[in-house]
Amino acid sequence: MFGFGLPEICIVLAIVLVVAGPSKLPQLGQALGSSIRGFKKAVDGDDVIKINDKQ
Repeated sequence: MFGFGLPEICIVLAIVLVVAGPSKLPQLGQALGSSIRGFKKAVDGDDVIKINDKQ
């Protein structure tokens, strides 16, 4: 689709590892995972805010 294969993904991951460092990698993964989950919830419409009516 965009021309990303296994070699390109490995290169990107290696660059992220060098830039962020091995100690920050779990935090980056957690942030990425929660961002993807939030995006999926928003797309599915599960992200509904209920407002209580005071009458």
